[in-house]
Amino acid sequence: MAGVAFLLGLVVTGAFALISHVLYDHNESHLLRLRARQVGTVLTAAVPSIQSTLASAAELADATDGDAQKFRQFMAPYIGPGRQFASASLWPLHAAKLAPTVVVGTPPVLASLPAQARSLFGRAEHSRLLNITGILGSAHPSVGLEFSTPGVKRGFAVYVENPLPKDRRSALAGNSAFSDLNYALFLGRSRNPKNLLVTSLHRFPVTGRQASTVVPFGDSAFTLVVTPRGPLGGTFFADLPWIIVIVGVLISLAAAAMTDRLARRRQYAEQLTGVLDRVAAENHQLYTEQRGIAQTLQHALLPDALPSFNGLQVSARYVPAASGIDVGGDWYDVVAAGDRRVLLVIGDVSGHGLHAATTMALLRHATLAYAAQEHSPATVLTKLSDFVNSEAHDYFATVLCALIDAEAHRLTIASAGHMAPLLIDGDDGRFLELDANVPIGVARATDYRDTTASVAPNSTLVAFTDGLVERRGEVLDTGLARLRDVATGQRLALDDLVDKLTRDVASEEHQDDTAIVVIKWET
Repeated sequence: MAGVAFLLGLVVTGAFALISHVLYDHNESHLLRLRARQVGTVLTAAVPSIQSTLASAAELADATDGDAQKFRQFMAPYIGPGRQFASASLWPLHAAKLAPTVVVGTPPVLASLPAQARSLFGRAEHSRLLNITGILGSAHPSVGLEFSTPGVKRGFAVYVENPLPKDRRSALAGNSAFSDLNYALFLGRSRNPKNLLVTSLHRFPVTGRQASTVVPFGDSAFTLVVTPRGPLGGTFFADLPWIIVIVGVLISLAAAAMTDRLARRRQYAEQLTGVLDRVAAENHQLYTEQRGIAQTLQHALLPDALPSFNGLQVSARYVPAASGIDVGGDWYDVVAAGDRRVLLVIGDVSGHGLHAATTMALLRHATLAYAAQEHSPATVLTKLSDFVNSEAHDYFATVLCALIDAEAHRLTIASAGHMAPLLIDGDDGRFLELDANVPIGVARATDYRDTTASVAPNSTLVAFTDGLVERRGEVLDTGLARLRDVATGQRLALDDLVDKLTRDVASEEHQDDTAIVVIKWET
């Protein structure tokens, strides 16, 4: 009986040991896949920050016609040892010779590879994404990122570059959140060794336990392969099968106790999963609350209600972006400017977040102060430009200022880089022709000019910010034509017209805030 009990104990111990090994193997594989997704999330999170920086630099270059000093001043905080990029350069897309006109930091390796440069900037002219290129066969291996604004007649591309280790070896820091992993990062969607960017591995192909994920990055992607440096769940679970064997040989009771321990561990894992689900739900609720707070703040910075004017009907609407929690920089004001005259101001500050909102509030109050001096729209914009340029700043704003004479049916308007409003007369609509100068804060000593137009009775003026007509992957003229078609399709009450524009013109996934002001002359 002792022998039978011993053999039975060995069978039970072997069964438990096998189960423990399978659970450990499954748990390690699951944790490794989770860690791979976490690393991929870190890579994905870097895209908006990089694209926002390059997009702002490209817009600045387009607005200043490639001003070298402004480009260097803007990019300087991002370039240098220990910073985001090693090199930044500005490339004119329509120049006779494709070469950088401004370089900040080390010279780009791409400048010595004309064929690769033409390929990169050729596809960049038709893309609104962050474009990535790998310079992997060079004596100075690097990875480059490019962004430009499609559709700009004299556009510029902003190109940044970072060097890669010659042997591609780059270990994670000891205090890194991912220091328990070895990794290999490839450019593209395959594990082709020719596309290897950096790795902490010494042997290829990768063997043993591993997990991989494809991380979209701009117009391309990264393929990430990770392997564990040790047990991800702890050394105890790695040694647990052997512990079960040893304890099971000594006494069957120990095997039963160890089985109970495994059950408790599994229950703990399920509880941990429940905790993670609750945390995810709380994060979603927090995101929703933060977005509501951001929208409330934006509305608080805008006029509570529009006043009434003799001879005019006025309606306005602010539409927040469809995604994100950052408040924007769009604003509008409609104020009295004397007997039967009304001043309309609508503008858009570059960027998002509290900085853009506070800048918007500053510009809004400054504009109202200058308008109170009974200056013409051009004079208001000139004084506002002088005010902004009187000290260092890192923003610019498009502003449209219009003086409306309700009795004389006359409109005097000036623009600082803002899109012309739509004037509707019956079933016809046209965008006013005006002298649109550079945005506020771009150039010093700017001479803004007034444009005067006569307005027929019962005409309607629609002023708006770019969020109403811009859509990803679409030229601006298409959005303007859509606005004109929707606004002139049928005659509606003023508030109904604003609702229709908000519903039918703005994209369901618009990434920018929108402000709309509609003014109608009464008979």
